[in-house]
Amino acid sequence: MSDMSNSPATDDKALIKEAETAVESIAKARDAIGTVIFGQKEVVENSIVTILAGGHALLVGVPGLAKTKLVDTLGTVLGLNSGRIQFTPDLMPSDILGSEILDQDDAGKRSFRFVKGPIFAQLLMADEINRASPRTQSALLQAMQEYHVTIAGERYDLPAPFHVLATQNPLEQEGTYPLPEAQLDRFLMQVDVRYPDLEDERRILLETTGNEETPAQQAITLEELTKIQALVRRMPVGESVVEAILGLVRSARPEDDASEGAKRHIAWGPGPRASQALMLTVRARALLDGRLSPSIDDVIALAEPVLQHRMALNFAARAEGVSIRNVIADLKKAWM
Repeated sequence: MSDMSNSPATDDKALIKEAETAVESIAKARDAIGTVIFGQKEVVENSIVTILAGGHALLVGVPGLAKTKLVDTLGTVLGLNSGRIQFTPDLMPSDILGSEILDQDDAGKRSFRFVKGPIFAQLLMADEINRASPRTQSALLQAMQEYHVTIAGERYDLPAPFHVLATQNPLEQEGTYPLPEAQLDRFLMQVDVRYPDLEDERRILLETTGNEETPAQQAITLEELTKIQALVRRMPVGESVVEAILGLVRSARPEDDASEGAKRHIAWGPGPRASQALMLTVRARALLDGRLSPSIDDVIALAEPVLQHRMALNFAARAEGVSIRNVIADLKKAWM
């Protein structure tokens, strides 16, 4: 008699059951965040998608739009140990990573001891990341890509999971150091934080200026989050979605299958890491919406946050007043 315990049908049922449990957990987390963060639906969704997909996000917005509060709330709701670093021009790599100090015991014996820096957190907020020097930014880059740091030749693994949510002010650029393309590419998504609409801002006024504010409450455990992140990588993706991802990313490269408009306006386009990012984020977005597999609509919805920081306009585009958003909007039309 053959053993049917590991048949495809059994595996599919187990995956569906696991996905249904994950959808319930994500819904609880979403509701918990909604009691603290008002409006900014797309920002909250993309931030959750980033974490479910196991990546890092760059939050771009003017001061006062609750970016710091969002990161704190995500850490509490998702059961993550969180930390914060305020980036300044005089910040040194050791201020982020940690350093060795010389200890001396009662017998006079001396030895070095490593003191961990604030980067040893599961959810790290890098506030105004573009204010740090390139040397300090490169120290963070290694951690974001390799999930460990090296101090005096010794390797120290970062906690798992490890996520960086960095903020950047798009207006005030004096005294800043633009992030290099290699570091921008490490961010799974660039999440633009815009002003709230009238009703959301009215609610913010009424609910945050009284004697008490509603505190964030943990909705899921770290173990549940880790299982969901593993599930995202196992979710099936249809061939049509794979073709949409490949077609969209390759059309944004002027030397590949780009449209005439893209060839005229794009200096350089996204690499394969953009395709990988879309593949992960569309799965996470589907799960966030309670679906068991992504659709082309997910690809279209996430095209801008995944691609915009991985592309650059040429001089002709800037002279014509064309923006990255305009170019991506034109590229998406082929799949709508």
